[in-house]
Amino acid sequence: MLTIVPASASASASASASASAPAPPDGPALIRPATAADIPALLAIEQLSFQGDRISPRNFRYLLTRARALTLLDMRQGEVRGYIMLLFRASPSLARVYSIATHPRYKGQGVAAALLLTAEQAVLARGYATMQLEIRCDNQASLGLFQSRGYRIFGQYPGFYEDGMDAQRLEKTLTEHLRPELTRAPYYRQTLGFTCGASCLMMAMKTCDPALELNRTLELQIWREATTIFMTAGHGGCGPHGLALAAQRRGFPCAIYVNGHQVLFQESVRSQEKRDVIQLVQEDFVRQALALGLPSHYRCAGVDELQNCCAAGGIALVLISTYRLTRERAPHWVIITGCDEHYFYIHDPDNSASRSGDERIHMAIQKKDFERMARYGRQGTKAAVLVYPRGADTQSL
Repeated sequence: MLTIVPASASASASASASASAPAPPDGPALIRPATAADIPALLAIEQLSFQGDRISPRNFRYLLTRARALTLLDMRQGEVRGYIMLLFRASPSLARVYSIATHPRYKGQGVAAALLLTAEQAVLARGYATMQLEIRCDNQASLGLFQSRGYRIFGQYPGFYEDGMDAQRLEKTLTEHLRPELTRAPYYRQTLGFTCGASCLMMAMKTCDPALELNRTLELQIWREATTIFMTAGHGGCGPHGLALAAQRRGFPCAIYVNGHQVLFQESVRSQEKRDVIQLVQEDFVRQALALGLPSHYRCAGVDELQNCCAAGGIALVLISTYRLTRERAPHWVIITGCDEHYFYIHDPDNSASRSGDERIHMAIQKKDFERMARYGRQGTKAAVLVYPRGADTQSL
């Protein structure tokens, strides 16, 4: 439950000055969660603040009672001075500012800035790490407020509003002050839909060797070395043993973690011939890894192993299901770039156009959520490859 907090009138420049004279400060202001009893006051602010795209009484009631929404009110002596409404997505770590408005009498008194600050604290308290919103392209006052609070424009929605006005898309990562040093891990976006594993290994190797050049030729070379040949309806993805062998050939020590001896990705194809090929490829990879003495653990790489890898200067490649990110069920490789008490930070090489670039870089995922993401398929396959700098003794790690 959100604690009632004082609303600072000097939180930062909030919105543009209104034609109405600002009301003088009169007693302390508080911010609290809204209830259905506040709907009349919220509707009054809607009418005064927006010419169109207003929230209806029915929608207010629904949003105030749904599990994944939160509305905060700025109150002074029983009067609602403004509100902010947040929506919490099912995908990890992402919250959305659905609406924010200040009563015209209180423009210029820091109401919107205080609401936004409290909203960010509430979002972090719920375990979410990123906030996004849309702002009308002609609303320079709101744009100035959010940019002054560290939000950046990352896209645009043409004709987003009722009157045809375009919307700017803004985003802020709230965990930057919590993060460890993450700049050591470079980012490489996969150029093909099936090269996530190769792209992750490239990022891991360059972290360990900054002189390494990342390019599409290397991406395809590694994919050819590590691919399972077939997967779903298209080209094969990379398996953990194949990726580990590719790393070892380039002088990077690594360790393999797989929760069993099942054939990875075999269930994703229907053709028995293709299933047989996938099995032959994996068996060959396993034999090669055994011959080279690569550390292979037939159990999960848990939180401790992943944290220890980060502490030793390594990078963990982890197989996840994309369902919690995109609502599509597909195997996908990401790397862990760092961790702290609450979060793993990941680079996602995904090259789809549906997500912003910053959504893929140092994404903060709560550890409990990441553990749920780091499995794939009906068998709950879990796989990871821990890659270390040249010369590291993986037997002692």
